[in-house]
Amino acid sequence: MKKLNPEQLPIRIIGDKVLRKVAEPIKTIDDELLDFLQDLAFTMYETDGVGLAAPQVGRSIRAFVVDPFWYREGHEKNPIFFINPKFHRFEGEEGGDEGCLSVPGIFEKVLRAEELTVEATNEKGVTFTMEAEGFLARVIQHENDHLDGILFIDKIPKLRRMIHAKRLRELKSTTNEQGINLGK
Repeated sequence: MKKLNPEQLPIRIIGDKVLRKVAEPIKTIDDELLDFLQDLAFTMYETDGVGLAAPQVGRSIRAFVVDPFWYREGHEKNPIFFINPKFHRFEGEEGGDEGCLSVPGIFEKVLRAEELTVEATNEKGVTFTMEAEGFLARVIQHENDHLDGILFIDKIPKLRRMIHAKRLRELKSTTNEQGINLGK
């Protein structure tokens, strides 16, 4: 079912408890999930992201969407959905700058596998295997980390994290009693 008017979902910010949970596997692909996935992709595009995981919008389920090249000239929007991803291969290592919609205003170099093989289910319920390298591999790894409660800042050296301590405290200070970051 194609949702007529996808909606932009609020992005959860560091300090929100959902970002630190290990997400639950998805058991059924139904209309509710398909509507959510459309909203997830719409939110990614509206916030100028190249990937977005379900926990980043408050749903602790194992799903994310990526489209790392949509903003480049000559490219069209082509979201790739990953449901219950499983990795089979990591090779090489390279550093690259990363940022995150859930950790606004912070960018750091993160070491990631240069190449990978991942198996997942798409929004049509079809299992697929993808080999990825470079930027696409980086985006997939970044979004998958969200499914395990890991943020990119967890992967940077402690000294570099200390440089951002004040900003991280500011972001976390807007979290309410339920663990929802209000982003004020």
